[in-house]
Amino acid sequence: MYSVGVSTPERLIEATRELLWERGYVGTSPKAILQRAGAGQGSMYHHFTGKPDLALAAIRRTAQELRTAAEGILGGPGSAYERVDAYLRRERDVLRGCPVGRLTMDPDVIASDELRGPLDETLDWLRERLAGIVEEGQERGEFASSLDGEEVAATIVATVQGGYVLARASGSTAAFDTGVRGLLSLLAVASPDSPASPRPPARTDV
Repeated sequence: MYSVGVSTPERLIEATRELLWERGYVGTSPKAILQRAGAGQGSMYHHFTGKPDLALAAIRRTAQELRTAAEGILGGPGSAYERVDAYLRRERDVLRGCPVGRLTMDPDVIASDELRGPLDETLDWLRERLAGIVEEGQERGEFASSLDGEEVAATIVATVQGGYVLARASGSTAAFDTGVRGLLSLLAVASPDSPASPRPPARTDV
């Protein structure tokens, strides 16, 4: 499963990331991690103090990857509207759900201040980054001055995370796509220079 030369700690972290996304914290047993990583007995405790320590490393990496992917789009070229549009339409494995968002619904993760920390920090960063882009758009006359940047940012994040939930519940990406189109339509109304009829979002399950 892993390329030749990948270190044991790396394999353990990646295996844990995958299992946390698929099964949650309780379902991610040390045995399952070792099997997925192709690592020998005792290797977890050689490189990490235990499952919580390994899970923290995995969650930190997942959170950092989400942040890096988001910044790659939000920090890219284009108007404020275009960058928000690109973020909402970026390729996602919608039916698997958000690897960060799903962890926020895991009671064992949320019960731990340490494990919850990277998730909270990442979502806070995302809201602040989006709010800054909305405010930038207002300064350039792209968005109405009456909009509240923090409220719009929270709505964007809620639309994405809620879209994942609705898509998984229905077994279809349609609900996610509809939520994205609806939000972009509302933003277009407040963005005179943006297209009035946003194109359908990219599908990732076909």
